[in-house]
Amino acid sequence: MSDKPIIIEVGSESPDSCVIWLHGLGADGHDFEPLVPELKLDMGLNTRFIFPHAPMIPVTINQGFVMRAWFDIRVASIDAEQDEKGIRDSAEMVNQMIAEQVKAGIKTERIVLAGFTQGGAIVLQVALRYPEPLAGIIALSTYLPLAGTLARETSKANSAIPIFLAHGSVDPVIAVDLGRQSRALLEKQGYKPAWHEYNGMQHSVSEKEIFDIAEWLEQILL
Repeated sequence: MSDKPIIIEVGSESPDSCVIWLHGLGADGHDFEPLVPELKLDMGLNTRFIFPHAPMIPVTINQGFVMRAWFDIRVASIDAEQDEKGIRDSAEMVNQMIAEQVKAGIKTERIVLAGFTQGGAIVLQVALRYPEPLAGIIALSTYLPLAGTLARETSKANSAIPIFLAHGSVDPVIAVDLGRQSRALLEKQGYKPAWHEYNGMQHSVSEKEIFDIAEWLEQILL
């Protein structure tokens, strides 16, 4: 099983922007690979999509089965008894991915962090604390992890970072109320997240959501 991330480049020239996209619990980097053509992005957007794989770890709530996960989930109420070490370890992995793209010639302000469910939690953890300005955050069907530490750890460089939050109205895995609560916590800290709630959608990504993500990405990166 390879741990090399999947890389897809859009556009006709060398990438000058990057989207690092983290999958959810039990999936892998291939999960969102098919999304790239579905976005139908402007070909003038010379961007690199990177889909990394989470490490293989035992997940307590799933009877300790080993699977790809960015952090452990210990109880059904996922915002309780959070795996702080696991969250911070995965955040450091993403920091290293950003550093690799900077070394490759892409400026931090041209890097978007995106993620679904667990992956969305990690990109919120990283971007709000990252010391250099980033282009934006896409956080789908997720919540704000380690919210109690954000006020003292927040980065001034990303105090006005564009944030795309999306959630299904009938999500049975991560309740929409937790997403709304995360939005309120971000607003309390002075962020201005764009909230997208999709009526009747469960724990998934809808066609309308893909359209909205594409429109948002083009506004941020073109």
